[in-house]
Amino acid sequence: MKKWLIGSFVGAILIFVWQFLSWTVFQLHEAEAKYTPAQDSILQYLSSQFKETGTYMLPTVPPGSSQEAAEELGKTMDGKPWATLTYRTSYTHNMTRPMIRGFLVGLVLVFCLIYIVTRGGTPAGVLIFAASIAMGLVTFLWGAYNEHVWFQTPVADLYGPFIDSLVAWGLTGIWLGWWLNKGK
Repeated sequence: MKKWLIGSFVGAILIFVWQFLSWTVFQLHEAEAKYTPAQDSILQYLSSQFKETGTYMLPTVPPGSSQEAAEELGKTMDGKPWATLTYRTSYTHNMTRPMIRGFLVGLVLVFCLIYIVTRGGTPAGVLIFAASIAMGLVTFLWGAYNEHVWFQTPVADLYGPFIDSLVAWGLTGIWLGWWLNKGK
C-alpha cells in the first residue's frame, strides 16, 4: 500500500506540474481563451442580462418546452450564429482551492490507475506506460473531445488538452512503470 500511495502522490505531482507548465510556460491553451477588444462592453451588457452564474446556450428553448419546439428552433437556426456562454456574477482570483482540487483529482486518478494495472500482479513497465497513456486518452476523449463533438468547439481548442493527456499521463506512466517494478 505504501508503494501505491507514494506512486500516486508522485504521479499526481507530475500531472500537476505538467498542467502548470502547459498553461503558463508553454501556453498550449491560448486558443481556448481568445481576447476581444470589446470585452468591457460585452461584459457590461451580459451583466445587465444575466442575474445568476451559469452556462447558457444561445439560442435555446425555455425550460419545459416540447421536443417539437426544440426541433423547430434547430431548423430555424441552421446556418445562423449561436454560442455557449459561461457567465459568472463575480470573479475571485484565489487559485488555492482549484489547485488543491486539481491535485486531488490527479491523486485519485493515479491511484485508480495503479489499482487497475496491478490486479493480476505488477505488470512490466511498458504495460504500465501503455495503460497510463490509455488513461490519458480516456480523459481526453471523454472530456475535451466529447465537448468538441457536441458543442462544435474549434479544433484548435483540442490541441492543448490532447497534448496534456499524452504528456502528463506519459510521464506518469514512465514513473509508475519504474516505481512499481523497483526491486523486482
